[in-house]
Amino acid sequence: MGKQDKAVDKQLVEQYQLGDGMALQKLVKRWHKAFCEKAYWLTKDAEASKDIAQESWNTIMVKINTLKNPGSFQSWAFRIVFTKAMDWVRANQRNRNKLESYYRCRDANEEEKDGNETLRKALLLAVKSLPTEQQMVLRLFYVESYSLKEMSKILKISVGTAKSRLFHAREKLKQQLKNINYEN
Repeated sequence: MGKQDKAVDKQLVEQYQLGDGMALQKLVKRWHKAFCEKAYWLTKDAEASKDIAQESWNTIMVKINTLKNPGSFQSWAFRIVFTKAMDWVRANQRNRNKLESYYRCRDANEEEKDGNETLRKALLLAVKSLPTEQQMVLRLFYVESYSLKEMSKILKISVGTAKSRLFHAREKLKQQLKNINYEN
């Protein structure tokens, strides 16, 4: 997101804080899809992601007047989405573990087509076996291209903790993948 986009968000937040209801509608148009995508990315449940996005907007509307730095709307709002999504994930962790176990077994029994496919599947399984916190930092860093500082804000952890989680996730992946034979 560029400086111009942040400036637009800042202006819309300030307008809404001054009582302009249309500004909130513009923020919703700008961000609702991204909120749904982030929630889906965490929950892997389309219906839950829509509900989480809606609940996030409800919280945003209630708390937006307390936002001291309107220019930080994006990270502030994504923290709300992240928190609500993680609450849902924790509440549904048991079912998720059963599904992941099923998929791991199913994937392990499938015939491998080529070396790259084998490595890709092994990497996905290895990532799925990591603790949720380590999966989050890997996804934020490698898939979403967030910096460590941005990750720390979104996850509400220190930069050092984000670095540590990323380091330990990489090390676990190296250990799990070092014995896999594949051809380039």
